[in-house]
Amino acid sequence: MRFARLMPAPVVLAPACAHAAGVDETIDRAFAPLAAAVADFIFFSVDAGGAQLPLVVAWLAVAAIALTLYFGFVNLRGFGAAVDLLRGSGASSDHPGEVSHFQALATAVSGTVGIGNIGGVAITLSLGGPGAALWLVVAGFLGMTTKFAECTLGVKYRRVHADGSVSGGPMYVLQRGLAELGMARLGRACAAIYAVSLVIGCVGIGNMFQANQAFVQFVAVSGGPDSVFAGRGWLFGSLLAALVGFITIGGIQSIARVTGRLVPFMVALYVGGALAVLAINYRALPDAFAAILDGAWTPEGVAGGAVGAMILGFKRAVFSNEAGLGSAAIAHAAVRTDVPVTEGLVALLEPFIDTVVICSLTALVLITSGVVAVAPSGAPAGIELTSAAFARAIAWAPYPLSVVALLFAFSTLLSWSYYGLKGWTYLVGHGRWKENAFKIAFCLFIVVGASVRLGSFLDLADALIYVMAVPNVIGLYLLAPVVRRELAAYRLRRRAVE
Repeated sequence: MRFARLMPAPVVLAPACAHAAGVDETIDRAFAPLAAAVADFIFFSVDAGGAQLPLVVAWLAVAAIALTLYFGFVNLRGFGAAVDLLRGSGASSDHPGEVSHFQALATAVSGTVGIGNIGGVAITLSLGGPGAALWLVVAGFLGMTTKFAECTLGVKYRRVHADGSVSGGPMYVLQRGLAELGMARLGRACAAIYAVSLVIGCVGIGNMFQANQAFVQFVAVSGGPDSVFAGRGWLFGSLLAALVGFITIGGIQSIARVTGRLVPFMVALYVGGALAVLAINYRALPDAFAAILDGAWTPEGVAGGAVGAMILGFKRAVFSNEAGLGSAAIAHAAVRTDVPVTEGLVALLEPFIDTVVICSLTALVLITSGVVAVAPSGAPAGIELTSAAFARAIAWAPYPLSVVALLFAFSTLLSWSYYGLKGWTYLVGHGRWKENAFKIAFCLFIVVGASVRLGSFLDLADALIYVMAVPNVIGLYLLAPVVRRELAAYRLRRRAVE
């Protein structure tokens, strides 16, 4: 995923004409005051040992730690069961739902594995040094528990419609779950806040930013300034919108079929490339691990020493795997199962893949290649730095890396189109014309995203995505006993079967 304030400025293309520039300025002026107010609130930071700690990061990190302790380290103890379930253990087509455990996981992973896994890690290491990589992994492990809890609740409180389709996610968890606790008014209010933030936020980071990044990457691999698409973002956006529309018109089953094939391919391509670079740089691995361990605990560092490295590592993990935002529970809620905790266990694999595996490999590639240590102040960070790290080992590596980045952006578009749709239907109700209206609007915003500067609107959408963490985590705290009862009952049944 993506966090605007950590991304390098050059990633957003300039408009191709004066008229577009005028539109950009108008949009920017309209949204600037609101974007600034919301961003200042949600990303409000306090000083922590010389480093700035955004309160939203503390909110999510504390929840992850508390839930990990409360559920007895289910992120570690439940890993084996999660793998068994992913391989089809106990699955049945007679269970309510629309997709398999694997398809639900692939759809959710497609929404979190993105540009941040490639470029965001480079920015994190540039600011916090190699030690930030250790805290990134620690935060990823803790985030596995948060995903477990929110996805278990997502299945438990989902709505299965008469036609067999499913609606789920934090909106339904908050409304129905808190009503069970006698907090119906609080539940409805939190659910509405979540749904509004989701709909507006998905247009930014899950749509226009991804379309913009896809356009940048496509132009880069198709000739740069000489590409037939250079300066024609509207054309690329139209083709991308048509492809996304063709896939999403079939709903979650169509999206899951595509992500079920696309995600393993793009993850394998990136992981394979990273491992190849590490194999070439194997002599530097011992020093890399030593630098990570030393940087994580010693007071030396670029951004606030060891505390700064810890904060930056947690920040990158939170912004990468989205644990605590609740968005993934929307995809996981569509799974075919009659035991909610089974999908919670499968979901804990998501931060492991996204953060512990992919982000860690990116960090090791950057450290062993030496580009972070030698990058001068003001040098390109983000994906450019990661690309340079790959190129040091394999000269032609930036080309497949660009393809991977393009696939990451496209897959995120697919998953977030479904997330936004479920937030929309929660607010306005179900119906073919209502759903199609959202899908058409989503595709139109793809064209806009590839064509203009995004400015303050993107800042607003970015901030609203993290507003979702406030009501979602409140629901997790209040409904944690429900999850623990579900987990205890599942373990008893599993022991009985064994």
